[in-house]
Amino acid sequence: MKKPNFYTVIIGTELLNGRRKDAHFEFVNSELLKRGFEHKASFVIKDEPKFIEDIFALVKSDENSVMFCFGGIGATPDDYTRVAAAKVFRDGDMETNARAKELIYERFGDDMYPHRINMANLPINAGLLKNVVSNVPGFYIDERFFFCPGFPSMARDMVLEAFDKFYPQGQEKFSLVLTAYTSENTLIDVMEQVEENVDLSSLPQMIGDVRKTIISISGYDKESVERNFALFTDFLEKEKIDFNLGE
Repeated sequence: MKKPNFYTVIIGTELLNGRRKDAHFEFVNSELLKRGFEHKASFVIKDEPKFIEDIFALVKSDENSVMFCFGGIGATPDDYTRVAAAKVFRDGDMETNARAKELIYERFGDDMYPHRINMANLPINAGLLKNVVSNVPGFYIDERFFFCPGFPSMARDMVLEAFDKFYPQGQEKFSLVLTAYTSENTLIDVMEQVEENVDLSSLPQMIGDVRKTIISISGYDKESVERNFALFTDFLEKEKIDFNLGE
């Protein structure tokens, strides 16, 4: 895989109707930034089987995707994630994961029947993520697609386990920032010259009668970042437009 593209999929109608607040995105995003990665996208979606499958298929279509999914792996009728994951990533093939079954039995004994045993019914050849709270594991597929409970107290250690095991550190990213005392419109022609291998961010601001634009150039190749940043500094100096480095 080239540079991984990270996605989060957070499943829960109760998040969308306001009954609960999401805590997963902020945690994953923080861990990504610590390790030199960043999100490509994050989805908060309803508990609808076909829609879950569609989102998984969208993520799968990115050959460099890595996904953290939260919710829907319990034992109730509205827990659709295991089956959806099997359909999209394993052509529907599922099995009773022997180790998951053992862990569930250690936690619940014979009370694992008739329903809790369903949490061991996983996509074929799935790996397991340790649950330090209830002992019922999360799981992963192809070392890229990670499925965790909706409860943050259970999910966070699974996320850390996945990062530490498979994605401990990304590539260093370089960034240069300037504040130009002009409107964003003045800089559009320069923006159109920026190369595709770097990220451009433009943030216009107006304080009283003073217009300014914060320009950020970032990327993984230091020379490319410096070269594209120079497009702006050279233009501003040529046009005698005031600017300073940083925000």
